[in-house]
Amino acid sequence: MKKLINSPDTLLRESLNGFVLAHQDILSLGDEGKFVRRAELSPGKVSLISGGGSGHEPLHAGLVGYGMLDAACPGQVFTSPTPDQMLAAVEAVDGGAGLLFIVKNYEGDVMNFDMAREMSDALIETVITDDDVAVEGSLFTTGRRGVAGTLVVEKVVGAAAEQGADLATLKRLGDRVNSRTRSMGVALTSCTVPAAGKPTFEIGDDEMELGVGIHGEPGRRRVKLMQADRIVEEMIGAIVHDLGDAASGDALLFVNGFGATPEMELYLIYNSARRQLQEYGVNTARSLVGSYVTSLDMAGCSITVCMLDEEIGRLWDAPVHTAALRRGR
Repeated sequence: MKKLINSPDTLLRESLNGFVLAHQDILSLGDEGKFVRRAELSPGKVSLISGGGSGHEPLHAGLVGYGMLDAACPGQVFTSPTPDQMLAAVEAVDGGAGLLFIVKNYEGDVMNFDMAREMSDALIETVITDDDVAVEGSLFTTGRRGVAGTLVVEKVVGAAAEQGADLATLKRLGDRVNSRTRSMGVALTSCTVPAAGKPTFEIGDDEMELGVGIHGEPGRRRVKLMQADRIVEEMIGAIVHDLGDAASGDALLFVNGFGATPEMELYLIYNSARRQLQEYGVNTARSLVGSYVTSLDMAGCSITVCMLDEEIGRLWDAPVHTAALRRGR
């Protein structure tokens, strides 16, 4: 294993310190590194908190800032944050209008965020993201996994919160965006968790994992490597089939890298996915391409499609200023 680290035991702390120092105009680090929060809060606004295991950067801490999250709780690599982290974040960012937890559908994340909600006296609602169409469950989940579609929910709901929407409205909006969003991923290589020191799974040089999860969980099947158009055909077909009658009209197309995929390849995938969506009668009205929901050093990508309406499109276009995603204020 070759990693630019000092020790697996200090990796998260040192990385978080560097991250916040590099973006101290936007962010500050909570006590004992329990959470990352916005440097400037907006009193009276509903506060958005998310989080999960580290290793998916820039999700979630990189999406803390104006127009998105108010705080993010990072767990150890691929490990859920603990309830005391969420409670500390709640105390730090509660502006008096309530809080919304945005949680990926993994058992540890759901359980720990739910425990924190029950332990807190604050008014808290939860949106659970479950956009992965590849499999219904895995080692980490009950039901669908929450993957790159989580970013879409955080962006749209974050914009609405910035514009003054109340907690009940944001909860309904988050659930609606999640229901209109589908994702699927493919891995060409495994990822390597620093503490383990070896690849999470073995895969041949001529193989790929179709439908892989963001922790390296198994997908739909292991197959021989195919040309990019064929890979996209499988992924777009699964997404459109799962959307059913909703797969018509304008959409956001988000091509996400898993950490070791060059942008040249991501844009090639985007080109193919956009063309194939058009063949299904889906118009790509909004786009995002880049590595935003990663799996450490895994080579591969995911495709996310969110079916837009006027409100979701407008909120997607709204200003945002975070470490990872910026659009003019």
